[in-house]
Amino acid sequence: MVAEIILNSSVKKLNRTFDYKIPENLNIKIGSRVFVPFGNKKTPEEGIVIGIKEKSEYKVKEILNVQNSEIKEEYINLAKWMAKRYICNLSDCLKLMLPPGTTSKNTENRVKDKTINFIYLARDKDEIEDDIENGNVKSEKQRNILDFIIRNEPATMQDIEIFTDGTRSIVNTLVKNGYLEISEEKVERNPFIHKVENKTTDLKLTDEQQIAIEKIKENGEYLLYGVTGSGKTEIYLQLIEKKLKEDKSSIMLVPEISLTPQTVDRFIARFGEEQIAVLHSKLSIGERYDQWNKIKEGKAKIIIGARSAIFAPAVNLGLIIIDEEHDESYQSEMSPRYDAKEVAEYLAKENNIPLILGSATPDMKSYYKAKNGKIELLTLTKRANNSNLPAVKVVDLRQELANGNKSMLSDSLKEEIEKNLITKTQTILFLNRRGFSTFIMCRDCGYTVKCKRCNITMTYHKNENKLKCHYCGYEEPVVTTCPECHSKNIKYFGAGTQRLEDEVHNLFQEATTIRMDVDTVSKKNSHEEILDKFRNENIDILIGTQMVVKGHHFPNVTLVGVIAADSSLNFGDYRANERTFQTLTQVAGRAGRGEYEGRVIIQTYNPDNYAIEYSKVQDYDLFYNTEIELRKQLKYPPFCDIIVIDMSAKNLYELKKLAKDLHTYLKQRVINEKFGLLLYSPVPSPIDKIKDRYRWRMLIKCIYDERVNNLLSDAFEEFLKMNTKTARVNIEINPNNML
Repeated sequence: MVAEIILNSSVKKLNRTFDYKIPENLNIKIGSRVFVPFGNKKTPEEGIVIGIKEKSEYKVKEILNVQNSEIKEEYINLAKWMAKRYICNLSDCLKLMLPPGTTSKNTENRVKDKTINFIYLARDKDEIEDDIENGNVKSEKQRNILDFIIRNEPATMQDIEIFTDGTRSIVNTLVKNGYLEISEEKVERNPFIHKVENKTTDLKLTDEQQIAIEKIKENGEYLLYGVTGSGKTEIYLQLIEKKLKEDKSSIMLVPEISLTPQTVDRFIARFGEEQIAVLHSKLSIGERYDQWNKIKEGKAKIIIGARSAIFAPAVNLGLIIIDEEHDESYQSEMSPRYDAKEVAEYLAKENNIPLILGSATPDMKSYYKAKNGKIELLTLTKRANNSNLPAVKVVDLRQELANGNKSMLSDSLKEEIEKNLITKTQTILFLNRRGFSTFIMCRDCGYTVKCKRCNITMTYHKNENKLKCHYCGYEEPVVTTCPECHSKNIKYFGAGTQRLEDEVHNLFQEATTIRMDVDTVSKKNSHEEILDKFRNENIDILIGTQMVVKGHHFPNVTLVGVIAADSSLNFGDYRANERTFQTLTQVAGRAGRGEYEGRVIIQTYNPDNYAIEYSKVQDYDLFYNTEIELRKQLKYPPFCDIIVIDMSAKNLYELKKLAKDLHTYLKQRVINEKFGLLLYSPVPSPIDKIKDRYRWRMLIKCIYDERVNNLLSDAFEEFLKMNTKTARVNIEINPNNML
């Protein structure tokens, strides 16, 4: 028998199967992970068996060895579907379905099970006690160790050293004399070790929640559209509980790592930690590895995590939930550039199970599908505790400037913060820019400090007194003299969360504050620590970026201030208005979730923009009806698909030639084969250089079907034949980031 094997390689030219003979002594099946000889390489290559056949037309080598872990055949099929849809390497897709930490080619660096030596009694307890009493165990330290283990079996060496002052050599003597035995056992690295479990029970559902649950059948796709605070999470909990009673697993995706701790807390309180596994990038590789195995062994029936948790090897999968389904983080910006929502749709159909998409501000494409009957719409119009949506006030920053206020905070926002400080209620200030100043410019000659590797301005970080590039991570000391004209007239422009924090401290010196952005959450568990501190220590003001916008429930927050509502309007993206409305509505939803009324102040230079106007009244349908007409006229999604062909190279001449050749190839095919699509000429990307690589792109508007997929696959094969040294091509389907 012959195995068809995909090598563990991201090299585009190796994106095909290789035939290897299956030795009679090895148990090989589809999904097996194997080691094979390849070419003239001295070390074996790892591969995955994706097919088995009787014989090969080639002269083939034998498989050398097989690993214990494997990929289920259904996930092999998922990887094949992804590789075709997203035009990427099959091996890159297969890696997503492997246990964390096991994809390294260096077997020494792979994550292994964590083991501990446990020490047990080797004889009957009564027999050992008799020996101690009769003086057969003469050493006092030996007697102390035996007495401790009799009372605390099994024990670890660390336990013995702490509680008895014993040593390893004494334990070894007791083992030699037949009193003790040592057993090496696997233990789980537990990410819930510091969680405090406060048991909760099902809450009484509102009429709207009850109707929503009753409408969800054993399969199909559902959009749960509910205002902020309407109790979507309680619906998730009760649906999952129903699946647990049927001995089925559930996957629950959340968009931000910062949401995961709060979600996990609620689920542990309801179901206990034994049935729950969590997967996200802030866990150590060892913790992720153990959580993965806990899922694979069927011990964890509830899987909670960010985007990649959709690939968890759930046993008897019965339900998939995607919370905050509008969030752009569900789409990967690294190869393979998959959309977790599309992967979830595939898995739900293959397993004939329900898929729930939840949001207070649904993705336009999802809502369009629901409006047109392609998925079922479930609506929650009221908050679960009958509290009112917060009152929203829009402040025109142009008028603030005219009145002489050059502060980051409008007079109205200052007054409301003062009220909260008096009443001991909490405030959230949202600004989606980190750092102190967004760029530095010479006021004499106009020179702007840009990253040496990317065509993007550097951001000033006051705490470290450095300039940083937020695209490649390059850092350099602060510029005090202009490199062009040698002027000292350097000015800091724009503002980020660090500067906002400074200004709040100056204005409200008695207030306690905490900041949450990428710079403050780099350490493990830092998300959870910041949120817990804000909640439990009743800190007055939380300052943050998009991390504070979605999903959090703080009953004592009564005021939300949006510092610069225009920041998301200024991106060159057809979804700028949609993202602005979603962000403003979501952040407004953090206010007034408890017993006190909520207030929101939105600061803007564009108060007449319809996204800002409609977010003031928090009317998604009003926004949707306006935006969908514009999308229809301009032929934007959901009325078509947008395909972006990203091209990059270290040499600009090489990149231009590649762009021209690819465009010529596609144009000829489109004309000759009469494709009904719009092909645009290649142009420099909005950010035309990142990490020393020049960037161009080509856009296609079409209905993305199999015929177009084949055209793009052929174009990619054409690129591989070109004589390029540093060029790369990536094809993205409806990307979230158009920069």
